[in-house]
Amino acid sequence: MSAIFLVGVLNLYSSTHADTHDGLDALYKSQIVWFLLSVTVAIAISFINPKTIERFAYFGYIGTLFLVLLVLLMGKVGMGAQRWLVIGPIRMQPSEFMKLGLVLALARYFTKVYPEKQLGFKDLIIPGLIMGIPTVMVVVQPDLGTGLLLLFIFCMMIFYKRLKWKTIMTLGVIGLVSGVLMYNFGLREYQKKRIHTFIDPYEDAKGSGYNAIQSEIAIGSGRLFGKGFKNSSQASLNYLPENHTDFVFAIFNEEHGFFGSVFLIILYLVFFMRLIWLASSVQRFFDSVLIIGIMSIFFWHSFINMAMVSGLLPIVGIPLPLMSYGGSSMLTFGVGVGIATSVSNSRNFFN
Repeated sequence: MSAIFLVGVLNLYSSTHADTHDGLDALYKSQIVWFLLSVTVAIAISFINPKTIERFAYFGYIGTLFLVLLVLLMGKVGMGAQRWLVIGPIRMQPSEFMKLGLVLALARYFTKVYPEKQLGFKDLIIPGLIMGIPTVMVVVQPDLGTGLLLLFIFCMMIFYKRLKWKTIMTLGVIGLVSGVLMYNFGLREYQKKRIHTFIDPYEDAKGSGYNAIQSEIAIGSGRLFGKGFKNSSQASLNYLPENHTDFVFAIFNEEHGFFGSVFLIILYLVFFMRLIWLASSVQRFFDSVLIIGIMSIFFWHSFINMAMVSGLLPIVGIPLPLMSYGGSSMLTFGVGVGIATSVSNSRNFFN
């Protein structure tokens, strides 16, 4: 975690050092503060017995669900979306915390109701509601990217829990039909445009395809070894918007090239494998499912962000863990690491 953050804060400093007129040059300092706060929270959570976390899992889900509801009722609107909750000096994005709430609730439910049983379609009705209610609320904001993340986290957890083959085929058919219906009747025009842009970004090169094209230019211009630290033309000339959030990986590619990106991906893979190993080594079923859920949060964030800036997926607003600027996401990842550390410590201290 610390190694990825160190790479991230250096990349954030590099990508924003020329944007003094927008005040972006100080973002890396704010990111350091958020990281230190997240580490403090992670350390505090690491001393909590996982049995206590299990006991209060549903409260975590209900609390985060309530915050998402507050966003719909009194959230602050920004860039055409109502995703932020502002309370005094505190500005947060509750949908980020909802990912942890979902993981906690599903881990608790699967542990108490079906600890050993393979899941049939009927067994997924209540877990589906646990996932579906916040997902709909998040998509309405609108935040389709986070809504899809909640769905992907749910899918990874139920597959880890084990599904019957008949259930897998049924879910596949439902997913295909739902995708068609969602595209025709559920997506807004700008969301459909993102899909068209993904297929052919040059169809609207100066409009909806601009970010995708500039991102590919940044990645391609990095070649094998990159242009060097603080030498990103896409960042310094501000050709690539949101280069400190959604497109940090593109800037990292431009400055450090193919080999630098491979090094970063290896750091993420090591972290994922560590979590998978931990999930397989613990004795309690709740702990194992919980760790897989936390791993899925980090994995899907990383995979979707890297794939979208590389042109392999449509552009959605998904931050890269510990690399993208953002207090709510950083705190969410910190809590996730704290829970994982708590489970790891439980093998020696809490038994």
